[in-house]
Amino acid sequence: MASGGKQQFPPQKQETQPGKEHGMDPTPQFTNPDYKPSNKLQRKVALVTGGDSGIGRAVCHLFAQEGATVAFTYVKEQEDKDARDTMQMIKQAKTSDAKDPMALAADLGYDENCKKVVDEVAKAYGRIDILVNNGAEQYKASSVEDIDEPRLERVLRTNIFSYFFMTRHVLKHMKEGGSIICTTSVVAYKGNNKLLDYTATKGAIVSFIRGLALHLVGKGIRVNGVAPGPIWTPLIPSCFDEEETAQFGSEVPMQRAGQPFEVAPSYVFLASNALSSYYTGQVFHPNGMAMSTKLSASTDVHAACDCQDT
Repeated sequence: MASGGKQQFPPQKQETQPGKEHGMDPTPQFTNPDYKPSNKLQRKVALVTGGDSGIGRAVCHLFAQEGATVAFTYVKEQEDKDARDTMQMIKQAKTSDAKDPMALAADLGYDENCKKVVDEVAKAYGRIDILVNNGAEQYKASSVEDIDEPRLERVLRTNIFSYFFMTRHVLKHMKEGGSIICTTSVVAYKGNNKLLDYTATKGAIVSFIRGLALHLVGKGIRVNGVAPGPIWTPLIPSCFDEEETAQFGSEVPMQRAGQPFEVAPSYVFLASNALSSYYTGQVFHPNGMAMSTKLSASTDVHAACDCQDT
């Protein structure tokens, strides 16, 4: 995190996770008025985990604008208001031939909960064409010695177990032409000494993307990822202190945090066969050049392309 950098946001802190989007100042920008939808996902069914806020909300909204029927998950009692707000936004944005959206409360760190979510979505819509594995949580730690077993298990369950569980159940309802998109992070490439367990899971997601892409390529199902840099989402005030939150994003060359609407088009591109039919095993990097001062030129090019080493 930045130290002594330019203030980006009013100092603020949320005491619990998951963070609340409606409690942030300013509220993250989930939509871009200049975006022109063109039915890129018409007649597709999309399931987005952690879709009630942040990047997930922006992705749900953009998918709906592009013609998809959208279902998303959220944490019961913790994210109810954000989920209701997102549902209303999707209903307003959806096209006439899309079905009504669904919001499903679940702790996706457990296999049986993932199965229930997938079965409910498949029963309602008949299939699942797009899966976005996006849910995550993170906590600061000054030392690896501060990360005990219950916390490590919690972060692993949310950030990587759920990706495995959701994928294994969705595949029963996904046909050739399907797309799986996983949210990783810039920290998978540059590291973060205060977010060791979170960073470890984001690195695991990159490897999961590459391996799963090879596993499913013969079935005509593409697997890709998005590795955002510092994006203004509820994770930030719920994880960092007031000073860090105020300076969030000032450390990258663009000298600002990104907004969710600046990341969401990457997911549209990767979800659309018309746009990305020759992309699999790849990771996009909307990060404000967050890696440019951390990595050598050759490594930076490789990370930006994220090509398979095969």
